[in-house]
Amino acid sequence: MCGIIGYAGDKQAAPLLLEGLTNLEYRGYDSSGIAVLNDGDISMKKAKGRLKNLFELTGGGNALKGTTGIGHTRWATHGEPNDVNSHPHLSGSGQFAVVHNGIIENYLDIREFLIQKGYKFRSQTDTETVVQLLDYYYKGDIFEAIGKTINKLTGSYALGILSVHENGKFYAVRKDSPLVIGLGEGENFIASDIPAVLKHTRRFILPEDKDVVVVTSSSVDIFDMNRESVTREPYTVDWDIEAAAKDGYPHYMLKEIFEQPKALEQTMGTRLFGDTVRLEGEKYAKGEPNPALKAKDGFRLTERDLENLNKIFIIACGSSYHAGMIGKYFIESTCRVPVEIDLASEFRYRRPILDKHSLTVVISQSGETADTIAALREAKRLGSRTLGIVNVIGSTIAREADDVLYTFAGPEMAVATTKGYTTQVTVLQLLGLYIAEKKGTISAEKNARYLAEIAALPDVIRGILGNQTQLQQLASEYFGGDKAFFIGRGMDYALSLEGALKLKEISYVHAECYAAGELKHGTISLIEENSLVIACATGSELFDKTLSNVKEVVSRGATVIALVTKNSSGMEKEAKHVITMPAMSDETVPCAAAVALQLFAYYVAAQRGCDIDKPRNLAKAVTVE
Repeated sequence: MCGIIGYAGDKQAAPLLLEGLTNLEYRGYDSSGIAVLNDGDISMKKAKGRLKNLFELTGGGNALKGTTGIGHTRWATHGEPNDVNSHPHLSGSGQFAVVHNGIIENYLDIREFLIQKGYKFRSQTDTETVVQLLDYYYKGDIFEAIGKTINKLTGSYALGILSVHENGKFYAVRKDSPLVIGLGEGENFIASDIPAVLKHTRRFILPEDKDVVVVTSSSVDIFDMNRESVTREPYTVDWDIEAAAKDGYPHYMLKEIFEQPKALEQTMGTRLFGDTVRLEGEKYAKGEPNPALKAKDGFRLTERDLENLNKIFIIACGSSYHAGMIGKYFIESTCRVPVEIDLASEFRYRRPILDKHSLTVVISQSGETADTIAALREAKRLGSRTLGIVNVIGSTIAREADDVLYTFAGPEMAVATTKGYTTQVTVLQLLGLYIAEKKGTISAEKNARYLAEIAALPDVIRGILGNQTQLQQLASEYFGGDKAFFIGRGMDYALSLEGALKLKEISYVHAECYAAGELKHGTISLIEENSLVIACATGSELFDKTLSNVKEVVSRGATVIALVTKNSSGMEKEAKHVITMPAMSDETVPCAAAVALQLFAYYVAAQRGCDIDKPRNLAKAVTVE
């Protein structure tokens, strides 16, 4: 969500801070600001709206002089988006400036305490309580003040801290919110994510919870809460900034849609070998495991594990939840193990029943989704074995889960996930086949067919991407509508949920998904003349039933766009438009079909002139509950 940047070096800080914030725009924000330390003074500028406003306000950063500073893009949680509530926040004394990503849950108690001590507050934010509390505790030792401050905080935070008493230096500390340290030559950085500073360094450190980091141009020192120096091994990123650039595409989202064949090849590359799935490897996409990441890429099942496994829980949010639904259908079908899927934001509040005989799979593109991290920790507390499916190497979920399977999708910059989703689906299906083969619940023939179709997905998707004219035409015809309904059954229902989400989040069309069998239980009352219905009917077993549902909405005046496969017939007599996918198994076609729905949503949003990569009110990594 919020983006943090910090710099200490021999260059002017403000232009570099603005550059870093630009590279963090994909996370979502509604205001921004920077603070620079120079000769014992903190200069600060903040602006509501897009970063261009801050660029104009600061003359590209040239209005603020100094070689040490912090910056922030804010996604509002406490207080409306405006210049006052924007970060950085300055203490009343002017001694400290702070940027913050996360939520301080007990900020009202702290605020009331400080008001009683005579402190006055300018903003409505939880973050201002942090900087004022830091000021309150400061008695000449900033390290001691930081320690006392964070011991009083309940919630999540990544903090960047400037002090007028510390020229050429700033501090950082994190708990449950993402933060990386970039190690440069004659300069060092902090950031919420690697792309912010990847132009300047490939060497990064991942601080642990409550590490206090002291950053200067020539050094990065890390201390635990006992003020003892600790070592966190750096690691080297093996992709460059070009991988996170638009590369000639008008939007990151379109680029990432077209990157899906390559991403899927990377996902399968170290795991799919002919008719065998191997998930046990301790290797990353390149090279050996890096101990600095405290993570492993692999999942092992022993005979005892199989004997104990009596239930699988899949926990996720948003598109990852929809991927998890596909995984549920697939794993139950192939493994004959009951699978329960839950929204991470609901999971830990319903007193879930887990034990050592269960496997909990948590899914998150960023690996930093706050609700999913909380669900992971709850599952571990209850004794369940945990498996993380994430894209970002070394992320919190990757480090805390018992096992991790990386999707290896590469950097995903658009807020609306595309390749993150399809690679998650693929990993879940490989996981299902791995468990099924171990349990002996799948025939060799069916296993080989599924694996062959999964292996062929990159080429199948290349075919869809190379023949997108129909999807562009449909988007041009229907972009002006204000609502759409998606229907489907079984895996097509899960696919429809993702299709509806893609359309609504980037085009702002009110798109709703319903299980097709539920139409008669109330939903069909919403169907009227010219209602747009997108019917996903790629599954052969339930095709005839979905076709009947299409007839029901057509008879009430709906215009239907149907998504089917080549081995189906009859839909063309009812639907106004039919989008045809290659002939595939019911269980493997949803991954390919999702690409067609992504393209349709993208072109609708483009026709409507929407800010596709940065939809309003949304953030890439939802790091608050």
